[in-house]
Amino acid sequence: MSAHSASASPPFVLLHGGRHGGWCWKHVAAALRQKGLVVHTPTLTGLGERSHLLNPDIGLDVHVQDLVATFEFEDIEDAILVAHSYGGMVACGAMERIADRVRRIVFLDAHLPRTGESHCDMVGPARAAEHIAMAERGGEGWYIPPSDASWYGVTDPDDAAWVNSRTTAQPLKTYQDPVGCTNRAWSHLGMFIECVPSSLQPHILERARKRHAEDPAFPYRLLHATHDAMVTAPQAVTDLLLEAMNP
Repeated sequence: MSAHSASASPPFVLLHGGRHGGWCWKHVAAALRQKGLVVHTPTLTGLGERSHLLNPDIGLDVHVQDLVATFEFEDIEDAILVAHSYGGMVACGAMERIADRVRRIVFLDAHLPRTGESHCDMVGPARAAEHIAMAERGGEGWYIPPSDASWYGVTDPDDAAWVNSRTTAQPLKTYQDPVGCTNRAWSHLGMFIECVPSSLQPHILERARKRHAEDPAFPYRLLHATHDAMVTAPQAVTDLLLEAMNP
């Protein structure tokens, strides 16, 4: 990383979670851009505006490649990488290849996997079984249909209508595939934001709190907002992301 790139305002890469797309960051991205910051909101293959590409072969590795390609083709350096929910799986996998381009990785109520863990491991056996059942009932056995916005804590009628008009199916394989090496994600400058009450399993929060206790470079913040905080509390999310700019 050059001294020039490190001294400038870092670009933001905002990565969505499962069944969402880059669209979910609309309000946060606008607020950051009003500050004169560069913001990227990539959408993973098969989701959002790329839902026409949905197919059974899309796994976690494809989504990791999506994020790596965003950094490479957009020439992104010294970035604040923000991952929401399932996006933590993707970001941790991608960090093995993009860590030198990332100033700080921020986990917004996101999964924090160890090497070889899957999204199913993160959500636990009951939720994993529920995802399989959802795929069997309404996803031809290989994709998870969208859930109502209330699943993500979005209850305002206008916001809920907006979210429900944009959430798309998720390839089941992306939730079942184990992530590759995550060592660089675990050793990198980071931040964890817990949305209170969090929809994450307790073991994820416990490992993030433990890392915070052992690593002063890994702050832990509480945000009293729903899981889809970028929709329900965009200004509060923006304020925390601005805090993350500080090396």
